Amino acid sequence: MNVLIIAIARILDLAFNIYIFIVIARALISWVNPDPYNPIVRFLHNATDPVLYRLRNMLPFLRAGTFDFSPIVLLILLSVIQQFVVGFLMQIAR
Repeated sequence: MNVLIIAIARILDLAFNIYIFIVIARALISWVNPDPYNPIVRFLHNATDPVLYRLRNMLPFLRAGTFDFSPIVLLILLSVIQQFVVGFLMQIAR
């Protein structure tokens, strides 16, 4: 049973890390004017826009002029949740 919980924790850790890299890539492409029909750009937008949209609605002050702080806040939230969930599962496995 412990091995299963550790495997689940590692898979969740990997999933969090992949999504964090997707959010970082989305933030980086927002600095340039990417082609909106590019499949990679569309994937990044489709993967992150629902979460960023909800975050912007919950915390409207994240947009300061032309600068959007929502990806930074999302990265912090993802890191905190990742540490909590993965740490909790690893603690259960021990």
